[in-house]
Amino acid sequence: MSLVVGIIKGSLPSYFPEKYGVFPAVLAAVEEVASGVDARVVDVPRIPMDGSDAREAVEYCKSNGVDFILLVHGGFTMGDVAREIAASGMPMGVWATPEPVHENDIQLNNFVSLNMSLSIARGVRDLRQAPVQWYFGAPESEEFQTRLGRTLRALTARKALRYARVGVVGGLAPTFYNMAVSPDTLKRSTGVEPVHVDMMRMTSGMANCAEDDVAREVAAMLAKAQVRGVSDAHLEKTARAALSLRDIAAQEGFAGLAVSDWPTLQEVEGIHPGAAFTWLEENDNIPVASEGDVLGTVTQLVARALTGRVGCLLDMTSPQLEKNRILMWHGGGGPLYMAAGEAAWINNPMIGRGTPEGACFGAIVDYEFSDGPHTILRVARSGTATFTIEGDVQARGETGFTGTRGWVTNFCSNTGSCTASDVVTTVMEHGLEHHYVLVPGEWSADFNEFSAWMAMEQLPVIAAHDGLPSLSTA
Repeated sequence: MSLVVGIIKGSLPSYFPEKYGVFPAVLAAVEEVASGVDARVVDVPRIPMDGSDAREAVEYCKSNGVDFILLVHGGFTMGDVAREIAASGMPMGVWATPEPVHENDIQLNNFVSLNMSLSIARGVRDLRQAPVQWYFGAPESEEFQTRLGRTLRALTARKALRYARVGVVGGLAPTFYNMAVSPDTLKRSTGVEPVHVDMMRMTSGMANCAEDDVAREVAAMLAKAQVRGVSDAHLEKTARAALSLRDIAAQEGFAGLAVSDWPTLQEVEGIHPGAAFTWLEENDNIPVASEGDVLGTVTQLVARALTGRVGCLLDMTSPQLEKNRILMWHGGGGPLYMAAGEAAWINNPMIGRGTPEGACFGAIVDYEFSDGPHTILRVARSGTATFTIEGDVQARGETGFTGTRGWVTNFCSNTGSCTASDVVTTVMEHGLEHHYVLVPGEWSADFNEFSAWMAMEQLPVIAAHDGLPSLSTA
């Protein structure tokens, strides 16, 4: 479902937004930004003059499915208008455009209204739980459009979670206690509902796949990546796993899946489904988190809403602190679009290692990430907190371990640059769950705005230090 933006125009008759074409320009600019995130705009037809009119405008927005009210001060607006809109509790933004001239009589006086509206909002709503974003700038200005676009993407992610259901296939991987979530807290904080799915439903679905469907799926996978050592039988099992999981998601209306990829699937089917996860993420854009990591799936849902694509669920592996870099890696799935070169379907090198059978539980995907800016994301603590950091993927000679991987360096957060030592200190002392979503590009600002609209705690970077963690972060 697309985000719906409601525009409420504000001005007293003694000011002149009509003379300067403020409202048509505003509407055109918002529609242009909204089209870039597949949002829809509802223009409230009547300009409210007082609190009663403002309540009617809010009801108009509600009846038209509006998710975000943008109060546009085209001219000076009485405070009761802003007060009633703010008191509604709906996600809200307030915008003022610059004065058209700066001599003689003031024409709009809308910046004063912007200032007044924000201070009024603070008095009638808890801005930590129900934020209000502000905007100042001409409709055509890049700064305004960037700021509004970030808000609309963040609210799109918020809406994507509101009624999302995540299928938890097989439950948590054994002893991964840190991946456990409180369903009640997650529902209350995000709207997401985790739904248990018995592993036998996946395995029976694999057995019941039509042979023609399996053949088509295998052919499509072979067209996207080369095969290195994986048997035809395991490619077929991979296709069956993907088909079964796709059917479960479609039948149940799941926005994403969290799957316990070991040990049951090896015992029952003799397969690791990492390549199936890759295929669903690449081909269907469906988030599939390994090891039953529900919050990994939730993070992927946010990443997809912000960027348009799911990212890669990874472990933070093998820091090289003296080189100021950390290997982001996982021996499982990951969408193919993130590969620097040609990806390959290979046998899982770890499951079965050290046994007489050897690595016989294929398949996974093997590739390195493209060099360039990337963002690391995590929704944490049953949906009440978030963590994000940006950095550059740089190969620098070493390829990293088999699977999906890349070395990340040149870290920075919203407070400035930081080192690999700072990042390691942060994830350890915040006790972050050990999966992170890596996405290409610089997305921390969008993710942090999403966090603010969700009233989630944004976990800060903790500088590297000696001794025990402080009580404030423990």
